Amino acid sequence: MSSPLTLAPGHSSERPRRMLLVLGGALILATYLFLVTVQPTEIAGGVGSTASLVSLFGFLGGGALLVGGILPMLTTSSLVVMPLGIALNIAIGQIAGSLGMQIYLDAIGTVLVAVLAGPAAGAATGALSNAIWGLFNPFALPFAAGAALIGLLAGLAAKHGAFRRVYLAPVAGLVVGAIGGLVAAPVAVFMFGAAGTFGTNAIIAVFRSMGDKLLVAATKQGLLSDSLDKIVVFVIVALIVYALPQRAVRQFPFARTYRVLGNRSGRRAPQPTSGIGTPAA
Repeated sequence: MSSPLTLAPGHSSERPRRMLLVLGGALILATYLFLVTVQPTEIAGGVGSTASLVSLFGFLGGGALLVGGILPMLTTSSLVVMPLGIALNIAIGQIAGSLGMQIYLDAIGTVLVAVLAGPAAGAATGALSNAIWGLFNPFALPFAAGAALIGLLAGLAAKHGAFRRVYLAPVAGLVVGAIGGLVAAPVAVFMFGAAGTFGTNAIIAVFRSMGDKLLVAATKQGLLSDSLDKIVVFVIVALIVYALPQRAVRQFPFARTYRVLGNRSGRRAPQPTSGIGTPAA
């Protein structure tokens, strides 16, 4: 049985935690809207340009605030499985990137944690993965907020039954991937000129040859690559969690309470929640 690290509702530290979540979400949203609406032109300026600095501090700072608000609400089992998720993300993502693949596979750990431990743990895993990965791969750092969003959405999908049948997982992956692609495109453009792997660069080149502007081409590439990527990732995670022993799955209050794997997760009725999808007890 996992013991929640969440403070009881009404505790004096509950309000600051919620403020961190609100401020983090607002900062990320404001940064995204700035890049999409203003569309700064100094793309060639690289990481030293104004647009790049706005992306870096907006998304990374917002992600840091979200993690700060999320961690106190996580259970012990969530904190134990998160390092495994982070390691999977970095190891598999690094291999996929070095091979120049058209998909990333760098969210397998994030989605796995989200399915077992909930949206909050998934979001924290995504953000921390990119922050740690960014220590030796700077390209990963600005995408920390987008990685947190993937974890959040994956957990919500699991909560509402997307993993109770294996065939539902790719549908959820398609939706999550499309949203992730829309969010990531402005970051890729204004931080790195949309530079990516050999495979993703080739897709952007095709759209550019058809007359699309860089942001439009990168958005289309993101919708295509991210959707396909998350379909594959969600299917892989579904196969992993169904292969796990039932006893292991039931160690996670989120999976047990919301029956994310159907009857394999137990039959307990939903309980009151604390935060974004993590059971209060």
